[in-house]
Amino acid sequence: MKKNLGSAGELFPQSVFIVASYDEDGTPNAMNVAWGGECLRHSICINIGDHQTTDNIIARGAFTVAPSDAEHVVEADYFGIATGRKVNKAEASGLTFRPSEFVDAPVIEEFPLTMECKVTEVQDVNGSKRFVGEIVNTVVDEAILGEDGKVDVDAFKPLVYDSTHTCYRVVGPVVAGAWDAGKALM
Repeated sequence: MKKNLGSAGELFPQSVFIVASYDEDGTPNAMNVAWGGECLRHSICINIGDHQTTDNIIARGAFTVAPSDAEHVVEADYFGIATGRKVNKAEASGLTFRPSEFVDAPVIEEFPLTMECKVTEVQDVNGSKRFVGEIVNTVVDEAILGEDGKVDVDAFKPLVYDSTHTCYRVVGPVVAGAWDAGKALM
């Protein structure tokens, strides 16, 4: 038997993205953004409301996105509950922010993977902003690369956000091959 839940959005889990930017005086900032993802192979869309990060991205035309890993769950959650309009989150987090080589936004050294993005589009969506960013570079810690030179999800241990239960989880084991499991029905 199925039950109607109304308009509840149940697309989960969601990636935990740490979006970093600079404010007008060059102070780095980071924000935990769950509402985003790849919208094309080389583009990211993030949806955020009225935050310091919103102002920063509009002013600088750039941002970085680091999917959080399990090792940094405390810092990732902090970036979601503290406000950059009241505190210097970069300083309080104790993490290392360095300038990107490719865009006008910081890279957080401790996160093992970061996509450096330039803004290609800003949309107004019900009082929030949707930023589309072209990925101009991805920097990755070699410790999470597999023998094939690609990101090893098991080594990475990316966090996902379970919005239904308001908790963080870790991506689990492989259950089947994509573009392969369905061949059994062909």
